[in-house]
Amino acid sequence: MAMLHTVNKSPFEKNSLDSCIDHALEGSSILLFEDGVYGALKGTTISDKVSQAMGNVSVYVLGSDLRARGLSEERIIEGITVTDYPGFVDLAGSHDNVQSWL
Repeated sequence: MAMLHTVNKSPFEKNSLDSCIDHALEGSSILLFEDGVYGALKGTTISDKVSQAMGNVSVYVLGSDLRARGLSEERIIEGITVTDYPGFVDLAGSHDNVQSWL
């Protein structure tokens, strides 16, 4: 069963992304949005864990939320897919379930 996990909290304020990665099963996807986009950045304390998780799960980041925080796509971890709101809806529709990590 493919699940879409959504994370909207900064990994530097909450452990939502860390817990999400620990529970995401192979074949799942993770979408980072709002302050969750900070989890997509290279060179942070969580970036190695995100990179390792990408061997089993697909990771997406909402591009408009990156730009709203003054972050460029050049700063995100290689292999993370930048998506938009229609892509967010497509992800939700293409997975069996959606789990929001608060």
